[in-house]
Amino acid sequence: MNDWPEAWSDDNRGPRYGRGSGGAQPEGARAMRQVRRGPAAPQYGAGVPQQPSYANGGYDDAYDSGYNTGQVYGNPGGDGPGGTPGPGQRPAPNWRRRIKWTAITLVTVLIVTSVATYFWADSKLRREVDLSKVIDRPQSGSGTNYLIVGSDSREGMTKADEKKLHTGAAEGKRTDSMMILHVGDNGDTLISLPRDSNVEIPSYKGSTSGKVYPATGRQEKLNAAYAEDGPTLLVRTIEYNTGLHIDHYVEIGFQGFANIVDAVGGVQINIDKGFKDKWSGADFQAGEQTLNGQQALAFVRTRHAFAASDLQRTKNQQKFLAALAHEVATPSTVLNPFKFYPTMGAGLDSLIVDKDMSLWSLASMFWAMKGVNGGDGTSMNMPISGSTGGNLVWDKAKVKTLVNELNNDQKITVTGS
Repeated sequence: MNDWPEAWSDDNRGPRYGRGSGGAQPEGARAMRQVRRGPAAPQYGAGVPQQPSYANGGYDDAYDSGYNTGQVYGNPGGDGPGGTPGPGQRPAPNWRRRIKWTAITLVTVLIVTSVATYFWADSKLRREVDLSKVIDRPQSGSGTNYLIVGSDSREGMTKADEKKLHTGAAEGKRTDSMMILHVGDNGDTLISLPRDSNVEIPSYKGSTSGKVYPATGRQEKLNAAYAEDGPTLLVRTIEYNTGLHIDHYVEIGFQGFANIVDAVGGVQINIDKGFKDKWSGADFQAGEQTLNGQQALAFVRTRHAFAASDLQRTKNQQKFLAALAHEVATPSTVLNPFKFYPTMGAGLDSLIVDKDMSLWSLASMFWAMKGVNGGDGTSMNMPISGSTGGNLVWDKAKVKTLVNELNNDQKITVTGS
């Protein structure tokens, strides 16, 4: 039985190549017919119309496929319908879209980095001081008051560190420097409290025992309050002797201070007059110079080299803090992650703060200190009227005026020593 349609038997397909065929060429070498799309083809058989001629290279003269003009989709230049790129062509870049997504990506990265940095920094704060244990506190005034303490803590120091930094090996902690920073709307004020200031130790609640110790009228140097019962008694003593409410507490030890200076790459400072001090290890020439952590610690601790002793030391401390704040806030530190994060890490690891201290409050304190020492505020010592038995006596009238101006966030008119 023949499976081919009528008139398409195997015998009438013409000469074929191979399988005994008499054809001179393989079938694949013959030109394939060009089939034109059109109405449905009629049934095979006797009624099939004559096929197109393959003369002239195998194409009918009357047939034009549309592909011999060099056009793609019938448009000049090879573009597709509607101007879309043709095959093999790269589409023109959409710069508006690229800029949009680049901006979105950068903003997303910035937000994620900022949030991660905030939580990282917040987790490093050592909130160890509970100011709620301070009793009989004065009323809060306008603005915010920070008590900034530099202690002689040797926490984390080896014997080699103690020798290198000339700190000695004394047990416990004492205050090496104390400052009140007032941050307000009418200018910020930084007041140094000499550690030899003569003060009365008031009644207080023990920071660990919880026991209330009554006042006895005992007169002591200010740093004795810290040595007796730590930060809470120091705050209580300052509030009692000034009438100024302390809102936040910040403390840093020897090692932490030196680490911050080293992390920032040293601090440039101008020393007016050279000095030496075997106790602190200071040995400075006059002029502009960059101090590393060891040298910076010697600079802020020295007092035996000066006739004014502790008063001159407090001035040097304020001067150096100004230079340190300026160095930390420079673009070369803030915009360089390899410098910024080590500096932040060194600072936060070594700070002890009160339980209510937030990163925003800490940042506010830092910027205010930078502004004060940059000339945007007032920097002074607590007014002194004289001394007794080696202790410095505060000028009570001036102190009262100063505290009143601070509580009311007024411009400071009082001057210190």
